[in-house]
Amino acid sequence: MSPIRSNFRHAFSRAAMVAILVALSVAALGTSGCSLFRKKDYYSLDTDKRPLEFPPAFDTAEAERSQATTASGSVSRSSLPSGDPSARALAFGVAGDRAATFSRVGEALAATPGLTIASRAQLLGAFDVDYEGQKFLVRITEADGRSTVSAVDPRGLPADNDSAAKLIAAMKTALGGN
Repeated sequence: MSPIRSNFRHAFSRAAMVAILVALSVAALGTSGCSLFRKKDYYSLDTDKRPLEFPPAFDTAEAERSQATTASGSVSRSSLPSGDPSARALAFGVAGDRAATFSRVGEALAATPGLTIASRAQLLGAFDVDYEGQKFLVRITEADGRSTVSAVDPRGLPADNDSAAKLIAAMKTALGGN
């Protein structure tokens, strides 16, 4: 046998032995309960040492109140936060189904000076509008044979700005809402 071949066998067997030794060491550490391989329950720690704090809105009762919806999927009046009773109304009702109301709202929005319709989604009953520098949605929902036209922000919450209130008031006048 040549000296090169015996050195190769010697080197190979040494590398194989090191690999086997490393594999056995890792297996022994993994099964022995080494803290590197153990999961730590961070949520059982004191509140000041926890890595994540759930916001108060995840309280069960609060979550149920915030998820209260009507049959059409819109936010019901009772689920809105109670605030100033003189707060401006950002919704109104119109007689008729949602498809007909969507068309009428689209025509009224197109005729409104200074308003840009960014997109419209008839299946969702929503117009994405930009009016007086404010961006919000004009949404049409249907319940009990009546349609409701409302202004909401992209999160689905009532749009709380003067432009939305002004546009909804103009739409209510144009469509004869109540």
